[in-house]
Amino acid sequence: MSTPQEQNPDQTDLHGILIVDQSPDNGEKLAAILRKELGYVVLTAKDAESALRIMEQESICLLITEFFLPDKQTGTELLKKTHKLNPEIVTIASIPSGDRESITEVLRLGAFMYINSPYDFKETVIVASRGLSYAGSHPGRPQRSRRFRKSEGYHGIIGRSAVMQNLFDFIEKVADDDSSTVLIQGESGTGKELVAQVIHAQGPRRNKSIVPVNCAAIPDELLESELFGHTKGAFTGAVQTKMGRVQYADQGTLFLDEIGDMKPVLQAKLLRVIQEKEFEPVGGLKPIPVDIRVIAATHRDLEKMVEAGTFRQDLYYRLNVIPLNIPPLRERKEDLPLLLAKFVLLFNRNRKTPLHGFEAEAVETLMQYPWPGNIRELENLVQHMAILYGGKSVALTDLPPKYRIPSAAVNEEAAPPVANQEIQWQKGKIDFNTLINEFETRLIRQALALAKGNKKEAARLLNLKRTTLLEKIKKKNLEQDEVSSPEPSSDEPRLFP
Repeated sequence: MSTPQEQNPDQTDLHGILIVDQSPDNGEKLAAILRKELGYVVLTAKDAESALRIMEQESICLLITEFFLPDKQTGTELLKKTHKLNPEIVTIASIPSGDRESITEVLRLGAFMYINSPYDFKETVIVASRGLSYAGSHPGRPQRSRRFRKSEGYHGIIGRSAVMQNLFDFIEKVADDDSSTVLIQGESGTGKELVAQVIHAQGPRRNKSIVPVNCAAIPDELLESELFGHTKGAFTGAVQTKMGRVQYADQGTLFLDEIGDMKPVLQAKLLRVIQEKEFEPVGGLKPIPVDIRVIAATHRDLEKMVEAGTFRQDLYYRLNVIPLNIPPLRERKEDLPLLLAKFVLLFNRNRKTPLHGFEAEAVETLMQYPWPGNIRELENLVQHMAILYGGKSVALTDLPPKYRIPSAAVNEEAAPPVANQEIQWQKGKIDFNTLINEFETRLIRQALALAKGNKKEAARLLNLKRTTLLEKIKKKNLEQDEVSSPEPSSDEPRLFP
């Protein structure tokens, strides 16, 4: 994930193009051409109301709209409201060929240019390219503010969901206080280090260094020296004095990632740094004063570790002055389309054949996936897709199998399929073998339906060998399922989510 140093918090590439066309086919065709030729995220709407809603939520720099719209809000009203909503959006109107009156009108309304309808695609690409250049660099136009609207993200942290909006407000308050320790908790891949970077970058210590230390990545025997430094001759191999990261972070911020992996002996020395504002290098005799802000992060439950005696209680309370929890991606899935757009643009940089994005069906399916690896897993997926499918949009069938078919196999919290099955008891007895056979048959049929007849994928869902599944299909006379693989009827219990 990018850090504020790698990605200027005042800049973003998430500005896109919006096409308003009452014909979805025409709009999508033009969108595909603009994505391919210009490498931008291109969204579509079929009416003015939808277009205004998109512009309120997304970061749009260029609008291409039909001037004559069939809904209540005309093209005139759309242009007026667009310029009022954001004067920096460049507008292009599509007008029937030869309609001089409308040409005069759209230019009077402040449109950058007009094009003829139906679209001449080559002409539209040229005009759109000029409009994009004008949006960013025209000398007579105020410099574009590239800052994210807070509805989309905050200094490189992407999200418009309610939980993320609350997080952004909290970070703003935390950043102003340059002395209190912060404990960031969240699952792996949620962006804990990025949050720490933003807190530092927005605080009073921003002109000094933020020094990261990954307590899980540095061997125990080296971590003490890395943190506190050592004097010459302190141990075998210490041929010269070395400054530790605590001292290097003086006047700035010390970021301790995966603090839960730090051994108790070092926890005691860290506690002294926080309480006394001083430390002793390995082999040193004189304490060295230091002024740092400590931000710690972990994916572990430190309270449980305190109860188990593996983490010092006094250090936990010193670190947990300002607790900050980052929600996992599965709890803010409404942010997924925005994250996809961000990563598509990130991995399209300097690529000859840019990825055009993800089709709606693919996005809907990804929204159902539990994302155990969180943002990092999503980023890796988009990078993978950008390499394999440059020059096109990612369809549902292009996704790796585990993303195409969210199931109990990828959802560790899913209940066993048999849990919800009601057994009809008759005189206190059941036919065990018959019930098991019926259940197994339903299970195989539904797996085949989810896999769309692909027996290899169905076997993966069932955690069976393909040969074993084929034998069961033959034994149960389910060969017809190989062709049709019907979805289970509405009154048949669903065995897969």
